[in-house]
Amino acid sequence: VQLQASGGGLVQAGGSLRLSCATSGRTFSRYGMGWFRQHPGKEREFVAVISWSGGNTDYADSVRGRFTISRDNAKNMVYLQMNNLKPEDTAVYYCAANTRGYSSAWFTYDYWGQGTLVTVSS
Repeated sequence: VQLQASGGGLVQAGGSLRLSCATSGRTFSRYGMGWFRQHPGKEREFVAVISWSGGNTDYADSVRGRFTISRDNAKNMVYLQMNNLKPEDTAVYYCAANTRGYSSAWFTYDYWGQGTLVTVSS
């Protein structure tokens, strides 16, 4: 399974971005998918997760109500819509695939994309 995240960039505080994660592999629709981020000098942290069917989602408290995770299994795509962005959202964002289900723990994920940088200016 290969993952490729895109859509990052520079945006002003209060703005929006949509991240996309393109995946390969015939079993994508069976995997839980997550978005994580990493601030410079800090550990990777959970942002959002979506179950294989899309029926269940969960978010970090810091982004709940501002970010929305979604997926299109027909297109092998996962998205992260980010609204009302804040400077503290500045980070490298990673998409990841979990072959065992649905989890917010980064160490349970099996496949990772290369990351896309989001910079939010104040």
